[in-house]
Order: sequence, then C-alpha cells, then structure tokens
Amino acid sequence: MEAVSVSSALALPQLFARQLARSEALRREEAAPRLARLRKLARWIADNRAAIQQALYADFRKPATETDVTEIWPSQTEIKHTIRHLKQWMAPHRVETPLALMGARGWVQYEPKGVCLIIAPWNYPFYLAIDPLISALAAGNCAIIKPSEMTPTVAALLSRMAREIFDPEEVTVVEGDKDVATELLQLPFHHIFFTGSPQVGKVVMRAAAEHLSSVTLELGGKSPAIVDETANLRDAAEKIVWGKGINAGQTCVAPDYLLVHEAVQGPLLEEIGKVVRRLYDAEGQGVGASESYARIVNQHHFERVAGLLEDAQKHGASVALGGHVDERQRFIEPTVLLNAPPGSRVMQEEIFGPLLPVRTFRTLMEATDEVNSRPRPLALYVFTQSRENQRYLLRNIPAGGAAVNETILHLAHPDLPFGGAGNSGLGRAHGHAGFLAFSNEKSVLRQRVGLTGIKSFYPPYTPKVQRMVNLLLRWF
Repeated sequence: MEAVSVSSALALPQLFARQLARSEALRREEAAPRLARLRKLARWIADNRAAIQQALYADFRKPATETDVTEIWPSQTEIKHTIRHLKQWMAPHRVETPLALMGARGWVQYEPKGVCLIIAPWNYPFYLAIDPLISALAAGNCAIIKPSEMTPTVAALLSRMAREIFDPEEVTVVEGDKDVATELLQLPFHHIFFTGSPQVGKVVMRAAAEHLSSVTLELGGKSPAIVDETANLRDAAEKIVWGKGINAGQTCVAPDYLLVHEAVQGPLLEEIGKVVRRLYDAEGQGVGASESYARIVNQHHFERVAGLLEDAQKHGASVALGGHVDERQRFIEPTVLLNAPPGSRVMQEEIFGPLLPVRTFRTLMEATDEVNSRPRPLALYVFTQSRENQRYLLRNIPAGGAAVNETILHLAHPDLPFGGAGNSGLGRAHGHAGFLAFSNEKSVLRQRVGLTGIKSFYPPYTPKVQRMVNLLLRWF
C-alpha cells in the first residue's frame, strides 16, 4: 500500500469517497473482523515499541520509560479492554416498554457513524491518535487520521503504521500542516474527533456545523489542584510533581495551578522541592542533566512558556523553586511561582508547560469561588483526608473529570468516560464511552400486527376517545 499524497487538490475528496464506499460494507460486519483489526494494531504496537520510543525522543526528547507509561501502555490497555467487551457493546440493548405501549418491544442497536476524522495533537502524538482510532474501529468506522505537524517523526511513524496494517480505504494517515487540516474539515465527515486547544476546537466545531457532523472535542483549560489542611503533604507533593513534570508539563490534564490551605503552604512547598530533586535531580547535577525529563516541543512553545514566566515575575510573582531556562535545549526547569496575581498571563492562560503557580486559601468556599471564576476545567484534583471536604469540592466545582488524592490517572481508567465540560470539551472518550461516541444509537420499536392500545386514540376524536385520553393522562 502506498502513502496517500495530498499534493493534488482532488486527493482528499477522492480518499473520502473511497472510505465512504467502504464504510457501507463495514456497516454490515459482525464483531470478528473488528476484533481482528484491533489485534493487528496491538501486535504492531508491541513489535514497534522501540520505534515509538525513538520517534517521541526525536520530536521532544521524551524519555523512553515515559513513552512506555504514557503512550504505549494506555494504548495497549485500551485495545485489550475493547477486545474484552466489544461483543457485549455491539449487542442490541433491550429497553422496557411502558404500559401504554403494551404489545410493542423496544431496543437500541448500534451502527457505525461512517467515515470519521481524527485530528491528533502534538503533546501525546501517538496515544492521542491511537486511542480514538481504537474506538472508531470498534464501532465499525473508516477513519482518516491527521497527526500534528509539530511532531513530524511520530507523524511519519503513524503513516507507516497505517500503510503496514490497514487498507487505506479503512484507515489512512494524512500528514501536513494546518492547510491540510482546513481542507479535511471541508469534507462531510460523519464524526470528527479533535484533541487540542479550545481556540482551535471552536474552528473545528464551526466547520463540522456546515455538514452537521457530530464532534468529540477534547480540549483543555486551567485544571486546579486543591490541597487542604488535612492532606498528606508528602503524598500530595509526589503526585502533583509527577503530574506536572511528566511530558514537561505539556499535558492537557496536568495540574495547571495549585490552591493550598494557608496553614500548610510552607510544608507543602518544602515537600515539593524534595520531590523535584528526587525525581529529576538525584545526582545533584541539575534537572537539565536528567534523562527522565522531556523538552518543550518547539521554539514557538518554548518562547510562549518562557514568556509566561517572565510576565508573572513582572507582575510581582516570585520564584520559589526552579526558574532556569535554556533556549538552546528548549529546556524549562520545573518552576513554582508564588503570588502570581489573577491578572497575570500565567493565571489567565492554560500553561502547558512546567510552571506551577501557587495561591493560598482560607476556606473551601474561597477555593471554590476562585476555580469557578474561570471556565470549567478539564480536570479537578483534590488532596484531602476529609470525606466532608471531598464531597464539598466535588459537588461545588464543575469539571470534566476529577481525581481525589491523585493526578492524571483518571484518564487511564478504561471504564471512566473522559472528556471536558464547556470550554474544556464536548463529548466523552475511552472504553464504552468511546464506542458510543463513534456509534449511532439506533432506537427501534417493533409493534405487533392487529389490535394495539394506541389505536384507541385514533381519530375521529369522539367523546369516547376523549375519555380514553383522560384515562391515559391520569394513569399512564
């Protein structure tokens, strides 16, 4: 199979037409061929583990072990989970029939949406292309994947993967820049799965509206971590530093800022410093020498994150930990900022880098009000040993998802639907939720032939019919 060329203006419409024709055949497939595609994908990932590691390292020096944990393991977990449950998910789901419709039967059966577009981001360029692909294949769809041009090595690897294990009429990877993405968005896809920023998500949603395409938007935002006075500070520090430091903070669900009870701010910051040194500077040579710490993906994003740090300091924030940057390596040290004012860019924009502003609160209501003054976050992290405080924060802060005494890992749970709320996203992914996102839930009612209860309400609307309607409204 040959790579798809995008040099011709007709290439993408022709590719879409071929997948559209193929999707009609896939619609009639049972579980077996879908499972075969998933198993083939799992084998390819296992066989190409080293190549995946090398591609991520080439694009932004991501450590091999971190690639295993954040790109390969969750992809394989999702495949295994889907294979285990697919037949159950595909089976028609019977629903109860109300008494007023006695004699009828109702069920929901699941059918593929058709041809789907997956636009993957640069920060987890392998996993966030593969994960929605797994759901699309499980639901019986054809798919075109558009990887990010910011991670060209991974994009080329994904193209090779598609050529080696899929028919291009079923799955194709189309490389290119934003002009290619714009051209793809002009096509009448049945479903679009986009992972990226809220700003670009709005562009995708506007394009989808032209064809009334359904969308899943996995976006981002400022996800808070809240540490109350009852929290185990060492445990909280370990999990916050790991969640913020992984991928050098370039994670949509990374803790974006920290709200800590004023009584424990000092001890928590001390623990955070210890954890940073233990995880990334055990030899005392500086975080820059660590083989366990990634780099910022490109010069543009380096300048953006470095600019957030500079702006915060100009507005009066102080550096409590870190602060070192090296433009030659696109390196930014894990950095804790104190007293960043609400109007500073670091408190207004999603950071997407290893900067952690820290603010204090006195009451849970104060912390809740601060979080709720911003658009709804993709994730909420609560560190507490108080069940009452846990309930209060989970009940009063809307968010796409949440974790208690943990960061990041709710995304890895295949039975937990993952997605945002409002500005942080639309729709759900992973596991059964991902299967449903790429499926049309067709409602079916089968009525018996002959006398049915509803025929009692047919015209003409005589007094007798009206009495029957009155009984219906009163009792049914």
